[in-house]
Amino acid sequence: MELKRLVLGVQYDGSCWHGWQTQPNGKTVQDVLERALSAFSKYPVSTSCAGRTDAGVHAIEQVVHFDTALDRTMHSWVNGINAFLPSSVVVRWVKEVQFDDPDAHDNFHARFSAYARTYHYVLYNNPIRSPLWAKRAGWVFRPLDLDVIREASKYLLGEHDFTAFRAASCQAKSPVKCMYDVQIRQKGDLIVLSFHANAFLHHMVRNIVGALIIVGLKKQKPDWIAHLLVSCNRSLSAPTFMPDGLYLAKIDYDKKWDIPQSSVHNFPGFLFSGED
Repeated sequence: MELKRLVLGVQYDGSCWHGWQTQPNGKTVQDVLERALSAFSKYPVSTSCAGRTDAGVHAIEQVVHFDTALDRTMHSWVNGINAFLPSSVVVRWVKEVQFDDPDAHDNFHARFSAYARTYHYVLYNNPIRSPLWAKRAGWVFRPLDLDVIREASKYLLGEHDFTAFRAASCQAKSPVKCMYDVQIRQKGDLIVLSFHANAFLHHMVRNIVGALIIVGLKKQKPDWIAHLLVSCNRSLSAPTFMPDGLYLAKIDYDKKWDIPQSSVHNFPGFLFSGED
């Protein structure tokens, strides 16, 4: 039978999973998604994703692809897969992409066809912890100065060697990435830091957030971020911040693929009226 390549938009609460990538214990998003796909398809299915998220990290719209010979409507795929998924994981959409030759280099690939990614980090900034935001937002109990955080974030823009914000276990071939935009918004006790770049290193966003918090607490000046970038020394930077508030929000692809762009990537946009 002829194979076809299907692309999925997957959303998940990462707090109950050991990250995206499959593990022997089977308690990852990839494991549970592949079990659901295999149960619906009635044969083993393997997947590739746009970006591997760590334990405790959420996805507003992870993009995944897999190959299948099964002929079903896209509506049937969505409902069929979701019937086998737990409440913490859901497939929001399914799309078939052109796939003439399985060995062709120009086939769509969830990871390698992406040219940019967006992550949000949600912070709860209040002296008292909130049970409603537990495992949904990072918590900082001391007041943060957003003006100095915004000033510091400007040093991240452009192409840099991000070694100072790279995990020791990072397997990326190069630490050089291009940060296109950083947005910082606040409503009440919630602060959202949004990062848009061509790609991200392992723990890069959480390490950057940790450093920006140090600046926001007035323990370092904004230009400390510039010094860290130039140093290429991870040991000089802040500790890796908690995963709780990190959300993979959006993956950008060439328009030729016509990949659905759900409005949910604006989450937590519902928190904001457009003004701080």
